[in-house]
Amino acid sequence: MARTPLSGTQHALRAGDYEAIIAGVGASLRTLTHGGRDLVVPFDADEVRPGHRGATLAPWPNRIVDGRYAFEGADYQVPLTEPARGHALHGLASWIEFHPIDKGASHVTLEAVVEAQKGYPWRIVVRSTYALTSIGLTQSVTALNVSAQPAPWGTSAHPYLVAGEGHVDDWTFELPATQVLQVTPDRLIPDGLTKVDVDAARFDFRTARPIGAAEIDHAFTALATDADGAVTARLTDASGSGVEVEWDAACPWVQVYTSDQPTGAADPAHRIGLALEPMTCAPDAFNADRYPYDTGMITLEPGASATARWRIGAIG
Repeated sequence: MARTPLSGTQHALRAGDYEAIIAGVGASLRTLTHGGRDLVVPFDADEVRPGHRGATLAPWPNRIVDGRYAFEGADYQVPLTEPARGHALHGLASWIEFHPIDKGASHVTLEAVVEAQKGYPWRIVVRSTYALTSIGLTQSVTALNVSAQPAPWGTSAHPYLVAGEGHVDDWTFELPATQVLQVTPDRLIPDGLTKVDVDAARFDFRTARPIGAAEIDHAFTALATDADGAVTARLTDASGSGVEVEWDAACPWVQVYTSDQPTGAADPAHRIGLALEPMTCAPDAFNADRYPYDTGMITLEPGASATARWRIGAIG
């Protein structure tokens, strides 16, 4: 019997010049190429996935501060999976093996169950569909609450985009966001919404410009949309080639992370890709009552479902 790779069962997809491999653990986007060019930072099949690279994030994205939250009059504590900062990071599904329930040459639907547990006592069925077409890879994530009580919910994905040769410093970024969520420098705890021009050199990418040395690990909102209600962010290299991510109103927030590592350039992962994560809710959304803005947390009633989707495509 063949041994399953450490990143889970592999699902290869192809459509035209696009190829993708989805790894079962975390329903993770392991590779995505266009004409042989990487659009995301890949990782090996028989490798423990580096952090949350490419993972599907559920039932919350980003952080729950101190791992504590209140919901419908009850207090909950989930495990602290970001011990250095003392938070619960990126949900409960990223290390679960998702199993295929539908598969073709250019698509796969994977499913897993987040079982009721201490700190999150609801059972949620999570389905993630990846589909390749001539315009790129679309991922949709659907949650179904099969519990008898309402459940808090949020989702995202965690691709690290690659524009071309070089590193984050060398690429040009465009993001039509007018607000950024400020965070404390040590623990990244939300500390109020501001306009992006409060520190334009770091946060204002409404007009495409080089990222340079800017260090970003922040959520953005107040996103400008096109006539179809879609938001598009673009990352390009000096030649104008690159990658774009498009999403709709299901994700009113997006996290941007320049992949700065504590040891700097000594770490091979330092600034090798730009994490861009469309999110259905803000950081620490499960503590919505703490904040004077709409965090976007979804309450899933028993038997109800919610879906979010995004697309990654090549430029040039």
